[in-house]
Amino acid sequence: MQNIDWDNLGFDINPAKKMFVSRYRDGSWDAGSILDYGPISLYPAAVVLNYGQGIFEGMKAYRMKDGRIAMFKPEDNATRLNAGCRRLCMPELDEDFFVTSIEALLRENLDFIPPFGKGDLYIRPILFGSGQMLGVNPADEYTFIVYMSPVGPYFKGGFSGIRLKIRRDYHRAPLLGTGGVKAIGNYAASLEPKRMVKEEGYDEVLYLDARTSSYVEEVGSANFFLLRDGVIATPRLSGSILPGTTRNEVLVLAKERFGLVPQERDIRYDELFSADELFCTGTAAVITPILSVNFEGENHVIGDGSPGKKTRELYEELKGIQLGDIEDERGWLHIVE
Repeated sequence: MQNIDWDNLGFDINPAKKMFVSRYRDGSWDAGSILDYGPISLYPAAVVLNYGQGIFEGMKAYRMKDGRIAMFKPEDNATRLNAGCRRLCMPELDEDFFVTSIEALLRENLDFIPPFGKGDLYIRPILFGSGQMLGVNPADEYTFIVYMSPVGPYFKGGFSGIRLKIRRDYHRAPLLGTGGVKAIGNYAASLEPKRMVKEEGYDEVLYLDARTSSYVEEVGSANFFLLRDGVIATPRLSGSILPGTTRNEVLVLAKERFGLVPQERDIRYDELFSADELFCTGTAAVITPILSVNFEGENHVIGDGSPGKKTRELYEELKGIQLGDIEDERGWLHIVE
């Protein structure tokens, strides 16, 4: 195993030794190769540097209780990546190629997968316009890279919960823009409001819709959920919200395992203040309880101010499946042989 302090992993870059690189030229992707992790070369006129033509995915590999290595529904990430490629005028990847390339890289980086219960190996595929272009046009060459890093909790406190602040003067994405795909520019726009709320002692921004500033959209880089009176609600996919893979499976588990009524609908910001429980989801965030929400200077504590019972049950169910403690009845795990 690598000389890594597995007991104190944060969500930081500790690059695994190898990365995967494939290039698109003359109308097709090459077979790709596994290289040592390190710098890449780009021309100043590369389209990704000038016009932001790039997309990424977030995935994880888990060391299960029985020692096997698994990913969680990587085919869904491949499908979502290709949807983003179509939106950003980039060439799609064969979905089998996407998955098998990551599998091959995982085998080279096995020593960087944390021991069972100590964290996960984060997987970052990125695809971007590496060809040169002066005018605002799609690139003629593209690069697909996958790198990996062992990580702990995305939020410093982990499942202990987070505190949010609603800001109506910043929006994450417009309705007909690129908010529904993991475009790189979406995240650059969130850096300043996140910095501002963190300076005030909050963990993240809770974004409202750009049209009316009245309906909840996302928690920074995570999907949002509200529980009240046996109903679990999440904002509907209107085109400005990322269709998270964890979001989808939480809706399934909530209904099938815990008898909650799932709803995908518009959620007004003032509904939050009387919720039984709130949480957010994502590959990085997993399921993270929301303890309070500040709106226009007033702090609204959710429930009794601690992680909710149903939130904990959903978290334990999802992590149990991912780590092999709970039987994978739905075939969500992809075992890496």
